[in-house]
Amino acid sequence: MDDSRETKKVVGTRRLKEAMAKPGALRIITVANQKGGVGKTTTTVNLAAALSMGGLRVLVIDLDPQGNASTALGVEHLDNEGIYEVLMGKSSLESVTQKVSGFPALECISSNTSLAQAEIELVPMVAREFRLREAIEELVQLRISQNIAYDYIFIDCPPSLGLLTINALTAAKEMLIPIQCEYYALEGLSQLLKTFELVKKRLNTELKLSTFVLTMFDSRYRLANDVADEIRKHYPIELIDIPIPRAVRVSEAPGYNQTVMTYDASSPGAIAYMHVARELAERGKPFDSNVVSINYKREGGIA
Repeated sequence: MDDSRETKKVVGTRRLKEAMAKPGALRIITVANQKGGVGKTTTTVNLAAALSMGGLRVLVIDLDPQGNASTALGVEHLDNEGIYEVLMGKSSLESVTQKVSGFPALECISSNTSLAQAEIELVPMVAREFRLREAIEELVQLRISQNIAYDYIFIDCPPSLGLLTINALTAAKEMLIPIQCEYYALEGLSQLLKTFELVKKRLNTELKLSTFVLTMFDSRYRLANDVADEIRKHYPIELIDIPIPRAVRVSEAPGYNQTVMTYDASSPGAIAYMHVARELAERGKPFDSNVVSINYKREGGIA
């Protein structure tokens, strides 16, 4: 590697480690899209890694039977107890939580091969949609009592709208949707939004659609720009308008059990995810009541 590239990498790594804004309250974000290959897992693990590098305490729950988030974060999962045992009531979340190597404040609850049968086994269970929510609430309270409270919890969903995704949406406060900037990207979005509205109405009134992230963006193609324009038009507030480029480094990183944030911190993909994470953190900053109080006094109100 030449000196200039090495310098860029050092600078990129330093920027990734700059402190990010702490949220006003714990943010539980479900990353969902029933279409496969849109960058759900990639977005989940890289945002989690970037936020952790920014000094925030983050947990990733791998709710996809494929276990790709577990692989990308380098945690054991094939033969280990994980989220399946939690959903079946055999383990607590705390007992299956694993530290992610190289990140002092990043943890992961892994998937395993047994999770593939969870969709069927959950069907006859009482309060089946609330299994994950109850487990998360127990873990959150435990971490608070240990004085190591989480700032963010990300739930990586499978590419379906089955009971696993319903559990994730019921447990979350926010839904983040990665949108692939390619053909058929918007197909199925209406069904996902219908599921979101149904869960919000029947199971989780606090759930909100907070974020869209554009993935696999290639500005050379008109179609990619058209997809981005459609999202900008319909979801201008929810969209974090920092497209994630289609990049080789982003695709290579999981093969080395890493996120792109550590695999190549100076790559375009890592830099884009860092900016998206920083924007996500900025949007979660606590409301400044002092500013409101000052403004209200100036207007003659009683603060």
